[in-house]
Amino acid sequence: MRLLLANPNTTAGITALMAEAARAVAAPGTEIKPVTGTIGAAVIGSRMEMVVGDYSSLTLVAREAEGCDAVIVAASIDSGLRAIKQMLDVPVLGLTEAAIHAACLSGGRFGMVVSSARVASVMREMVEGYGLSTRLAGIRWLGSEASAVFSDPEGYAIAITGLVQRLAEEDGADAVVLVGAVMAGMPARIGDAVPVPVIEGVTAAVVLAEGMARLGLRKATLGSFAPPVGRSVTGLDPALEARFRAAG
Repeated sequence: MRLLLANPNTTAGITALMAEAARAVAAPGTEIKPVTGTIGAAVIGSRMEMVVGDYSSLTLVAREAEGCDAVIVAASIDSGLRAIKQMLDVPVLGLTEAAIHAACLSGGRFGMVVSSARVASVMREMVEGYGLSTRLAGIRWLGSEASAVFSDPEGYAIAITGLVQRLAEEDGADAVVLVGAVMAGMPARIGDAVPVPVIEGVTAAVVLAEGMARLGLRKATLGSFAPPVGRSVTGLDPALEARFRAAG
């Protein structure tokens, strides 16, 4: 099995971090293909960057998905996720999508640890979009940019541990999602120090993507995730334009 790990952020070091975490949990025989975006933010963290990230993600996957059995959109805001699901006939999962569903399977209500209050607002919108608002116990934030966590994971581990503890004790979270590509590897650092399961998106997405690929579900031919037909586009990346032509 071959999984595409597509990071629309432009920081290759984050892709390498995620690839290491992905390979650590992948089943024997599963190949991880990590790729990094070439346009947009170093680390997506604003609504403007999110829009650019959607296009970056869609283009990156259009270029790189051939021959892959499933795709993981490797950014915390699940850049372009629904469009990529429409474009491809293989399973497509986002980091946060996978992590929050795994958290729901682990217990009743889940909490989230994010980098900043700004990201917390986006996460609430995403959870609502996934239809899981009633399962959300709360969101706590570090007050730092994601890039800071990437640069000093050991230094932030203590703060993250404290936030997980508060989510469990004060908010009633039965599991906690550590949001963001930069959280890859963090559960191994803090898991024994907190009272509830902690889940990050890369490992959750790899395990779930392998399972979805084995299910072998057919591609929708009706509804909003069916491929678009008869659309006219210009000025896009050639790989993405080719996907439109194939769909039509």
